[in-house]
Amino acid sequence: MPAEIIDGKAIAARITAELARETAHLARSFNVQPGLAVVLVGNDPASQTYVNTKVKKCHELGIYSEKHVLPPETTMAELLQLIDQLNRNPKVHGILVQSPPPPQIDEGKVVAAIDPSKDVDCFHAVNVGKMLIGDTDGFVPCTPYGIMKLLEYSNVDPAGKHAVIVGRSNIVGKPMLALLVQKAKGANATVTCVHSATPDIGAFTRQADILIVAIGKAEYITADMVKEGAVVIDVGMNRIADPNAARGYRNVGDVAYEEVGAKAAKITPVPGGVGPMTIAMLMYNTLKACKRHHGIA
Repeated sequence: MPAEIIDGKAIAARITAELARETAHLARSFNVQPGLAVVLVGNDPASQTYVNTKVKKCHELGIYSEKHVLPPETTMAELLQLIDQLNRNPKVHGILVQSPPPPQIDEGKVVAAIDPSKDVDCFHAVNVGKMLIGDTDGFVPCTPYGIMKLLEYSNVDPAGKHAVIVGRSNIVGKPMLALLVQKAKGANATVTCVHSATPDIGAFTRQADILIVAIGKAEYITADMVKEGAVVIDVGMNRIADPNAARGYRNVGDVAYEEVGAKAAKITPVPGGVGPMTIAMLMYNTLKACKRHHGIA
């Protein structure tokens, strides 16, 4: 029996509809508008698309947005000066610097310069630390948070389940581990993280009740690596050549969707799975930052 598709677009739409209502309530009852500043250094086409998508979503939800596009030769000093201005701007409650930046930009220093109360990407050490110890006062990274919501809205309770994460990045793998292992509702999983130095990844993925794949390799996870009835979350986005496609290529995930979908209980598609949730949770974090700044429960 084919797997049930976990529709990230539909779930993200439900979440953003609620955010739009809450944003309208803030404006009506408190004369407050959440604000997000997005900073892009350089002219990478993919990054430009991501930034424009985020700005468009802000407009849809009634969130104030600023887009700062800096030339590729921007120096660290110039970028840090802009971040300092945004830190002090009362209209801006969230700051996002699009990754990856040009080579002259030290991403670690950039993240450290952002006010933790405006770090809606949750890359600052203060927010990462809060997430690790289960302190809900901070923020949760947008993609892992989106995955937790996908599980919640799909009635998948991780409690007592074996969750296996493929990939150990600071953006997905490590925070995903921290979230799933928490002693909290919607978590309480037994978590294993495998990566490029794991000798036999399949030996672990075949044990997974919940399999989360973020390894950056096109269709890496095949049916023989998945347990019957597993829930599979595919975080990957890879471009592969396809002469039959209008553009000569198509986008696929890190999971061989068709063959794994025939074996899994539930699976996310690519595109239309995790991606829409990432933007939805960025908007959620921006709203949260605004409410905390104004002391609104």
